[in-house]
Amino acid sequence: MYIHGEKNIKYLSELEKYELININDGEKYDYLQNNDLVIDDEGNIKYLLIDTASSKFNLFGGSREILEIDWSCVQKVGAKTIILDADERSIRRAKV
Repeated sequence: MYIHGEKNIKYLSELEKYELININDGEKYDYLQNNDLVIDDEGNIKYLLIDTASSKFNLFGGSREILEIDWSCVQKVGAKTIILDADERSIRRAKV
């Protein structure tokens, strides 16, 4: 972590190793490095794109489900976890 003045700045290479946990339903979504971020033109993180197949064993292949969770659902970036509070209304699902 880089500390500049009063700000704590985390590098993406460091955040990639953080586990994603949704406290709303207790679901663990694997590590950020196995998922994606959507970043706008100004460099702000807008969404987490979570590949549910990366966090669960999928024996027969088939379709995968991608969850889109707004970055505003992030409650805390901890020492090794990113804590989300996303209910079903705030999660968009897509089969790919």
